[in-house]
Amino acid sequence: MVTLILIIVTSVVSFLCFNGRLNFHALKFNAYEVWHRKQWHRLLTYGFVHGSWGHLLFNMLTLYFFGTVVEQYFAAAFGSSGTVLYVVIYVTALLVSTLGDLFKFRNDLNYSAVGASGAVSAVLFASILFEPRMGIYIFFIPIPIPGYIFAPLYLLYCWYMARRNIDNIGHSAHFWGAVYGFLFPLVCRPDIFSHFLSQLGL
Repeated sequence: MVTLILIIVTSVVSFLCFNGRLNFHALKFNAYEVWHRKQWHRLLTYGFVHGSWGHLLFNMLTLYFFGTVVEQYFAAAFGSSGTVLYVVIYVTALLVSTLGDLFKFRNDLNYSAVGASGAVSAVLFASILFEPRMGIYIFFIPIPIPGYIFAPLYLLYCWYMARRNIDNIGHSAHFWGAVYGFLFPLVCRPDIFSHFLSQLGL
């Protein structure tokens, strides 16, 4: 249910920005505006706006498939606090995933970012923590890749692409969102790591 609400809210806000009813530029992440003009809201609002329909669709589909799974695992692991913690991991992942870029680009007026990718990466890696053997499909690869193989490859790719900085994708946010999503449940309940290892047969 929470995942569906997040998808609806994000889609509505993005749509209103697409047609000009909301100010896209006032909501996007801009490190200079946050750092020098104290526009702190941008650390969260950027995650509810997207650069294109394709960008929005990809993030929301990923959130739907993995978010519904993580909601169930959080309910099982944390009981009545599961729903609250699921909201917390998503919202705080928006903040945590962009802190690196905030410091790196704080004096660059032209650096901006939008999209829920950091938070979605957090949800994806939380699902890998709970079910590391689950199959993950990647575009153009017809067979699923086990989560425990996908995770290090994904982190390595994000780290490499962030260093190269040759495209318009926030690889750093993807990396830190993923790491945060894996660690957050462990901080809340360390014994989940035992479950993780048992799923791997260790």
